[in-house]
Amino acid sequence: MRGMAWSRPAHTLAAATLGVAVAGMIMLAGCGGGSGSGGSGPSTPAGGRTSSPGTVTLFPGAAPPLHVSGNALVDGAGQRVILHGVDRSGGEYACVQGQGLWDGPMDQAAVTAIKAWRVDAVRVPLNEACWNGASYVNPAFAGANYQRAVADYVRLLNRNGMVAILDLHWTAGAYSGPGAACASPQATCQKPMPDRAHSVTFWRSVAQTFKGNNAVIFDLFNEPFPELANGGNQAMAWQCWRDGGSACAGIDYQVAGMQTLVSTIRATGARNVIMLGGIGLANDLTGWLAHQPADPDHNLAVSWHDYDTSSCNSLACWNSQVAPVIAKVPLIAGEIGDKTCTAGYLNVLMRWLDSHSASYLAWSWNADASCASGPSLITSYSGSATVPGAAFRSHLADLAQG
Repeated sequence: MRGMAWSRPAHTLAAATLGVAVAGMIMLAGCGGGSGSGGSGPSTPAGGRTSSPGTVTLFPGAAPPLHVSGNALVDGAGQRVILHGVDRSGGEYACVQGQGLWDGPMDQAAVTAIKAWRVDAVRVPLNEACWNGASYVNPAFAGANYQRAVADYVRLLNRNGMVAILDLHWTAGAYSGPGAACASPQATCQKPMPDRAHSVTFWRSVAQTFKGNNAVIFDLFNEPFPELANGGNQAMAWQCWRDGGSACAGIDYQVAGMQTLVSTIRATGARNVIMLGGIGLANDLTGWLAHQPADPDHNLAVSWHDYDTSSCNSLACWNSQVAPVIAKVPLIAGEIGDKTCTAGYLNVLMRWLDSHSASYLAWSWNADASCASGPSLITSYSGSATVPGAAFRSHLADLAQG
């Protein structure tokens, strides 16, 4: 999600236009097993706890290790997993702004409030400079202190049966072109692509920290937008997305492409699932399959962001551009929401994602009663809901009831 002013969408998709039934969804708790790769797809659940169609079963113990099988996420027993979660923003900005390590409570009580909504995954946006210990970040909120805080929160989430998704959100690199959120070369806002100078170091260190814990997913880069920088050349934008370097016209700093970051993570021995968002602020997936990076572990998932103001915000677009990708690769909608702080669009989108057995996380678990800073789900960290938050919470409860 970008720190930009909200605008009402050009059109809102009415719930009545979605003439699809919600397909059965199965959330199964598994244990044991390391990260696998490839294969013939998830097995039919057998033994232990099972769920009937339309039911969500939360992980009863610690979050399970996950890997990719065909177009599904599966646990160590080969059972399909569909994640329903929230984004817990703060780790990307509080540290670099000198506010602290986080924005709001990140303790057991706060996690218990999240879990009460039947959430089984939390996406945690991070700041490259804070993790790497850049000189311009207060040392109290950087380097080892920041890394320890992230590791502690991941352990807390995993112990509570929630998968942690670590997202590289704010990065360095001087960029003042179209779509720029700030002119600073420091990691004080979102940039169009990851910077080679620091993002490679970030992902090498994060991968070394969490390798062996496959209940952690790596989201390589929040919302790429190289097509804005190069004047709308889609072919070059996708080449930039994958390869970085000279393909990234209009971006003055050296870009690390997605292939470089995937290879960096795998070189550490980490086999965690890796999410990759497309261009167009992770909303455009039209070139994702054709430019998918090589991964020796075959453990890649699509990250997709969709709001009422997104370009691909209609049933026709979802069916033509997103569904074909879901048929090939696991899709995790890392951010979804109503930027108008209503719930009509969110309800329609969740039903569509349900019908395609896709995972999704709502933006965001940050207390903001007015949604002034974005489509917040809560008015307080005890779990009191905003209008979109109430819709999201109700939807997960309905899934649990079938």
